[in-house]
Amino acid sequence: MYLNEVRNILTDVLNLGPAGETLDADSPLLGSLPELDSMAVVSLIGALEEHFGIMVDDDEISASTFATLGSLAAFVQEKRGA
Repeated sequence: MYLNEVRNILTDVLNLGPAGETLDADSPLLGSLPELDSMAVVSLIGALEEHFGIMVDDDEISASTFATLGSLAAFVQEKRGA
């Protein structure tokens, strides 16, 4: 449910263009997308917070959350309580 929205936000924040459309739930993020550096993670979190109306605490940010597009979408879904 959140996968497409998270993919669209990720694509916009990282300026991935058409390459963003190829990302699926199993697509690795951290360490695989050169565009996803520490500053981009901060921007992405801000965009996710704004779009989904969630708050992400610093202690919730981990490598496992950003391991794949699917893990990031699952994190957003959990934050939304869905």
